[in-house]
Formats: sequence, structure tokens, C-alpha cells
Amino acid sequence: MIKTDIIIIGAGPVGLFTVFEAGLLKLKCHLIDSLAEPGGQCSEIYPKKPIYDIPGHPSILAGDLVKNLMEQIKPFKPGFTLGEAASKIEKSEDNQFVVTTKLGTKHMAPVVAIAGGLGVFIPRKPPITNLLDYENKGVAYIVKDPEIYRNKKIVISGGGDSALDWALFFANNFSSKVTLIHRSQSFRAHLDSVQQAMNMAEKEKINLMLDSEVIGLDGYNKLEKITVKNKSHEEIVIETDYWLPLFGLTPKLGPIANWGLEIEKNAIVVNNATDYSTNIDGIYAIGDVNTYPGKLKLILCGFHEATIMTQAAFKKIHPNKKNVLKYTTVSGVNGFD
Repeated sequence: MIKTDIIIIGAGPVGLFTVFEAGLLKLKCHLIDSLAEPGGQCSEIYPKKPIYDIPGHPSILAGDLVKNLMEQIKPFKPGFTLGEAASKIEKSEDNQFVVTTKLGTKHMAPVVAIAGGLGVFIPRKPPITNLLDYENKGVAYIVKDPEIYRNKKIVISGGGDSALDWALFFANNFSSKVTLIHRSQSFRAHLDSVQQAMNMAEKEKINLMLDSEVIGLDGYNKLEKITVKNKSHEEIVIETDYWLPLFGLTPKLGPIANWGLEIEKNAIVVNNATDYSTNIDGIYAIGDVNTYPGKLKLILCGFHEATIMTQAAFKKIHPNKKNVLKYTTVSGVNGFD
């Protein structure tokens, strides 16, 4: 049994910053995340994408933001249970919460903070019978490390911002052969990105195939060829090293949805007038996973919510102690021994 002051479910930026704010109050934290490394979407989905609305950073890569947060919380020595999704929560005899993961790891604390972002992301997969045979063998639904695609033949499917952004990125930065396939003539992306793609197609930097879709995959032990069918029912075989079907990711709350929390449109309802508490006393929800009137799904808003929530957590954990707000410019940051 892992015992701590606050169990944080979700090790994304908001969950990580919660460790810092809790640490200033001498509260210890342990984070649980289904992903194998901290950082949430910033690490798993877009580590190389810039973020422009973090105060003090005109621009910072998502992966670098996570590194900075990890460095910031180091003095407070948080614990991590990674690669294990929180599956069950119950109350112990002494009124503590016990959170159990799918692998059976148990955690105990008087307070639980759910910072699970938008939940568990499930990629929208195309209906190809042997798709599973090539996952992680040439087929990927997100781009974690662009470098592995350098000088490779790449096929991207999709008509949204993600598909256009990565097609332009590879065509502009790598000497790869990039093919962009879309099942329609119109895109759902920013007009500027669409125009750039059209311009690069004219210069033959991008092989643009509209009114087309991938219907077959082939290769020995890894992806080597794809079959594309167009509106005229012609089938074209293209040699490729990678196929990226970027049709989007569907967020789901997962097991959290069955914990008796008040849910509204796939988000946890909280009281934003006070402390981001849920309908269960002692459980809070912060960041993109929560909802309330006027909610903005921004990282910086999640940082604010974490700050307010930890103040409430302190009162719940130490009801007889008075907490005097101390500015870090005066008190500094004193970590745990």
C-alpha cells in the first residue's frame, strides 16, 4: 500500500504542477498515470509542438514544458505509478481513499485530485482487416518523435489540422517523400494550411491524393506497401515506410466514469466558486477533466485550479492547522529532506 497526502490521478502538466503547490504546503503527492512517462498529452501526442500561452514563455515546446515541470517539483520528491490506469476507488475504515490500478497497485490518501486531462485517448482507426498487424510496425496514430521519419517514405491520411500540419512539417523539414491522402475534396483544417499544402503539391513536394482512401496494407514483418482506392474505383499501390492515419483521437473518461462522480458531457462537474471539489467529499477534479460555467480548457487555467485546490486539500488534511499564505519570493522553495 502506497500512502501519501494527495493521490493525483493524471501526470500531465496540471497534475505535475499540483505537486509543486502541494509541496509548498508540506503535502506529499503520488501520481498515477496510464502512460509510461509523465507529461500526459504533451509527452504522448505532441512533444515537439510549441505552446504560446504559458506565462513567461513566448514559445515553449510541449516536451520542454514537461521537463521544466519535472525539474520544478524535484525538491518535493513525488512518487509515480506509471503505465497503470486507476481503475477503482473506495473508502477505508478510517475514512481514507484507496485507489487501485488495473495491475492491482493500491494507494491510500485522505485526498484525491483527478487531473486526468481529457481522459484516455483512443485513436479513430480505419476499418482495415489487418491493421493490427502493422501497428508499431509502420502504422502510427500520433507522431511522438519526428526524427524517426527522416529520409523515409511517409503516407499521411486525414483532412484535419493534424494531418495537414505534419504533412507540411515533413515536406518542409525532411527530404522525405510525403503523400497526403484525403477522402474528400475539402479539408477541415485552417485555410492557410490548406493553401500551403496545395502550393507544395504544385511544386511536387507533397503528393496530394484527394477523393481517395487507403483500403489495404501489405509487407513482411513491417509495412512496405499500401493500396489506395480513389473515387473512380481505381486501386493504386504505393510503397511506403510509414502510414499515419491521423483521423483524430477520441477522449474517454474510462473507469473514472463509474466512480459515482457527477458527469456532464464526458467531464466531471466541480464547484468552481470554492475549491474545484466534486460531489464526493475529498475528491477534486482539476484541468481539462472538469467542467463548470465559464470553463476554459487551457493549461494555465489548470495551473490556477491546482493552486486553489491544494489550499482546500490542506484544510481537509489538517483541519486544526492554520495555513498562512506565503509568497515564494519571500519564503523561497523548501523541499522535503
